Amino acid sequence: MKLDTTGLESFPTLLAPQNDVVGELSAAPSFDLPNSNDFDGFVKEAIQMVKPAKGTTTLAFIFKEGVMVAADSRASMGGYISSQSVKKIIEINPYMLGTMAGGAADCQFWHRNLGIKCRLHELANKRRISVTGASKLLANILYSYRGMGLSVGTMIAGWDETGPGLYYVDSEGGRLKGTRFSVGSGSPYAYGVLDSGYRYDLSVEEAAELARRAIYHATFRDGASGGVASVYYVGPNGWKKLSGDDVGELHYHYYPVTPSTVEQEMVEATGA
Repeated sequence: MKLDTTGLESFPTLLAPQNDVVGELSAAPSFDLPNSNDFDGFVKEAIQMVKPAKGTTTLAFIFKEGVMVAADSRASMGGYISSQSVKKIIEINPYMLGTMAGGAADCQFWHRNLGIKCRLHELANKRRISVTGASKLLANILYSYRGMGLSVGTMIAGWDETGPGLYYVDSEGGRLKGTRFSVGSGSPYAYGVLDSGYRYDLSVEEAAELARRAIYHATFRDGASGGVASVYYVGPNGWKKLSGDDVGELHYHYYPVTPSTVEQEMVEATGA
């Protein structure tokens, strides 16, 4: 018996006869190749087909003492909870914060990049960059990458020479200035609490409680939000983390369990 060692050769024999299997592999494909005339549109549609659903709840609002920023800490991959301890409030510099909603990698990378550019601006100009300038810088960067699959919905909050500032920036390059924003899948529920309890003349303690309660109610109704409700305050002396409470414990704080009273207890009758 002679062993067939053609498969061990470094290159196939050129004169080897083709069988049916080899003929099928070398033949032209029987299916239509995708039309790539509009390659950017094809890539965008493909990304939307495989893009996992994302969920979060972040909020920020301006009041008389500064800016209050709060967020949950849950990261999801479709219907799967991938993490309960994600830091969604990112420190850009000692006087400025950024929130994270959308793709975790996109938000973390571009916030780090923004922090570097803000520091370089400070070294070159001998003064801190304003909140307006930092938000515009981020919006210009994201606008140059529009249509390339980035997923970023962030708020830039901070304190500069003009006082408190708050801007919303998204991955399409959009930029909005406002006094209160909420971003993420739980934002409709957070907006309901914010709109009902917001006043400009809130104290720091009242503003922190409003932000904490808004995040809790969003996590209670939105399945993609949860974990820990983190609250930050940005004032004239920079940012400070005020609290980080588990939303499960906050539930029993807002809705304490009360022992139920028995209206009538049946007692076994004793024989005469």
